[in-house]
Amino acid sequence: MKTKIFHNPRCSKSRIAADYLKENNIDHEIIEYLKDTPTIEELDNICTLLNVEPLELIRKKEKVFSELGLSAKDEKPRSEWLKLMIENPILIERPIVITKDRAAIGRPLENIIDIL
Repeated sequence: MKTKIFHNPRCSKSRIAADYLKENNIDHEIIEYLKDTPTIEELDNICTLLNVEPLELIRKKEKVFSELGLSAKDEKPRSEWLKLMIENPILIERPIVITKDRAAIGRPLENIIDIL
């Protein structure tokens, strides 16, 4: 399986991670998740690989988070948080790099380096 990066080209941390993969000749696929949103199943699998609950993958400082009236204290089922991220992909933390059986959020970049 090719390494994948869930990437937002407007994000500096995401660009740094993508550049690292390229500079180190790591065969990878760039997924611009704002254009090519993952399915609920894919996002659920990413959470499992990261060993996090969906809420931990949400960017709580995004304007959309507050516009939707959301709070980190909300007690929503896993499926509801996943659906919110699919409907509002800007809420998904980035960058996320996925290898065959591991994943890491690239904040900081060292998280990605550790799984490669």
